[in-house]
Amino acid sequence: MDPPFEEKYKSLLTNTTLLSKDKDYVIMSDYEEHELPIIDLHRLTLSFSEREQCVKEIRQAAREWGFFQVVNHGIPQEILEGIQLEQRKAFHHPFSKKAEENILNLPGYTWGNPAATCLRQLSWLEVFHIPLTDISKISGEYKSLRESIEAYTATAEKLAKDLSEILAENLGVSSTFFQENCLPETSYLRMNRYPPCPFSSEVLGALPHTDSCFVNVLNQDQIGGLQLWMNGKWISVKPNPEALIINIGDLFQVASNDVYKSIRHRVLASKQAERFSLAYLYCPRKDAVIESGMKPSMYRKFTFGELTEQNARDVKETGNKGGIPRFLM
Repeated sequence: MDPPFEEKYKSLLTNTTLLSKDKDYVIMSDYEEHELPIIDLHRLTLSFSEREQCVKEIRQAAREWGFFQVVNHGIPQEILEGIQLEQRKAFHHPFSKKAEENILNLPGYTWGNPAATCLRQLSWLEVFHIPLTDISKISGEYKSLRESIEAYTATAEKLAKDLSEILAENLGVSSTFFQENCLPETSYLRMNRYPPCPFSSEVLGALPHTDSCFVNVLNQDQIGGLQLWMNGKWISVKPNPEALIINIGDLFQVASNDVYKSIRHRVLASKQAERFSLAYLYCPRKDAVIESGMKPSMYRKFTFGELTEQNARDVKETGNKGGIPRFLM
């Protein structure tokens, strides 16, 4: 079931002197654990004062943390449980079936990092990365997975759109931007599995990164491991079984002129437990123009397609995304 990490990366795993001492990659035995701000979205449907207070808390969390939790978010529990079950079933196929037979009729299955030259570039992770334009290609024995994805993404899209419109209200962004540019088929679903890792003191589950989207709706299990880079150090996020996590992506950092923060985050590997997470990345069309409505702008205008193409080149050349700093004025 598990990808052959130890066989593929044997030379790296036996030469730990290659491990960088960069703070981004050093793994300690103990971290401060924090609970993210938690926001009850039901208050958006109540009185004017309740709604305004809820909106204030959303914007404050986006400014100060870049991450927050939401409850009463509108995604039914049965939909969440359904896609969690189907995600596990997809990953629990034999590795040969996942990698060679392309079980979802999609090209988006990846694991590790084929270009890794040292442990700091290795992710102990396997992924199904699914453009929502390709959901219809999932067929045959995986019909139930496709149906679960369709149900989940429909509700996650509404949540992401509602939050994005709230966050954008005071940024000078057109009131119709998300309706016109962030269509149901322009976003992405990323299903993640972190297998047990015998080298968890030396290898990360997911490398430090920011998300190339407006917002990410993150549904994770209770194993833990998510960490944020805050105030010059890594802090661990305490899992909450009742909540979804929302994090601000690169596009909102640009649109807000750095008022909202796209925070670097990573995932620790677990020595004994497998971990699952599900990311709904709320993205615009490739030709959508990303710019700040606040002047003077810190970033030059660019299209979402320019950003994704530049990130792809950076990953191929260096193993990491250059991200939005490349578009600074």
